[in-house]
Amino acid sequence: MDRVSLIAAVLFAALVRSAVADEVPPQDATWLSKLRRSQEAVEWSDAAIRHDWRLQERPRDGRCRILDPRDALVRQGSAEECRDALAALEADGTIPAMDGPAVIVLHGLGEGRASMRPIANHLRKTLDANVLLFGYASTATTIEAHGRSLDAVVDGLPPTSRISFVGHSLGNLVVRRWMSLADAGDLARVDRMVMLGPPNRGSDLARHVGGVGVLAAFAEGAARDLVVDWPQVEPHLAVPPCEFGIVAGGRGDGSGFSPLLDGDDDAIVRVEETRLEGAGDFLLVPVHHAAMLRDERVKRATESFLKSGRFAAGHDEAVR
Repeated sequence: MDRVSLIAAVLFAALVRSAVADEVPPQDATWLSKLRRSQEAVEWSDAAIRHDWRLQERPRDGRCRILDPRDALVRQGSAEECRDALAALEADGTIPAMDGPAVIVLHGLGEGRASMRPIANHLRKTLDANVLLFGYASTATTIEAHGRSLDAVVDGLPPTSRISFVGHSLGNLVVRRWMSLADAGDLARVDRMVMLGPPNRGSDLARHVGGVGVLAAFAEGAARDLVVDWPQVEPHLAVPPCEFGIVAGGRGDGSGFSPLLDGDDDAIVRVEETRLEGAGDFLLVPVHHAAMLRDERVKRATESFLKSGRFAAGHDEAVR
């Protein structure tokens, strides 16, 4: 394998990596359980969320199931059977009623809902809102399909609820695709959006992979959208019609964390790739792509923007 192919292989592994390595230490006695959950995280998409209860569909075969807040299986069967079971759980009070504003939190490519818990847990402590973790089978199907899954989740929320979004990486493109599909009524409910490390202008990392045919051929689902089909995907991503702010990772020195990418970067996404015209605020934090989800500056900045439309809480500690 020549140097270019080797670099592309490394980049491809980073692009579609599993969350397993970050979330499952070998010494953990529940390693197998966590491994199973990590694998399942990239196979199932949420179709309805009620607090931490969720109805999920498996895109590859259409199977459906209901999970409780501990991710234990409650029911499986057809979509109709599971929707009826979910409604029954709401009717008998097992699932509490949903009211008030909602913040929907979305993970990135190859990750699962667990990767977003540090941000979600912070927001649950600091916001008067229902913070909902939206999971989707990122590598199993396309950004458009994920946008349609998000549409089903939004449709299931109380019609009076105001909705905000926090996305990491690919999760932001899923929201932008949903925004291009959503009706005017749902878009009018959207309050604010925080984008964390978003590849809004595509990904040089993905383009490196796309230049190596054998690797591009292996890309599936949303990974293929970035690696192969980006020119066809990008025109269908809406600019958010609400207030939105962008948090990018980088050194602030013009060189970034990765020697394989030009300009400043968070080791996965270049700072310039995060930018999108119309943003109400922009924040550069010296942190890697995945590490930003655990960074206290990023947590406080996200909270601040959702409350005020500005990253004021993070500006004194981060590079602008």
